[in-house]
Amino acid sequence: MIVRMWEARAESYGLADLVTWVCDTALPEFEHDPLHLSSEVFSSTDHRVVVISKWRSSPRELPDPPATLLARPPHSWDFTQVDR
Repeated sequence: MIVRMWEARAESYGLADLVTWVCDTALPEFEHDPLHLSSEVFSSTDHRVVVISKWRSSPRELPDPPATLLARPPHSWDFTQVDR
């Protein structure tokens, strides 16, 4: 399993709109992908939105959000579970 963390910082006025875009536009593209297992969306008081998505393999990129909602471009990282 691969876990992708996607993070974007919204403009101060755009947090709610960015969360809505992630939930209503970006994530529905993955719902029927057989490699996608699940996704969770988080927001913070400093206007960040984080998506944690779990994939069997080959995680897909989220589409680019509307630039007017962003304070800076999004970043993403892939993680694999550590056996302990």
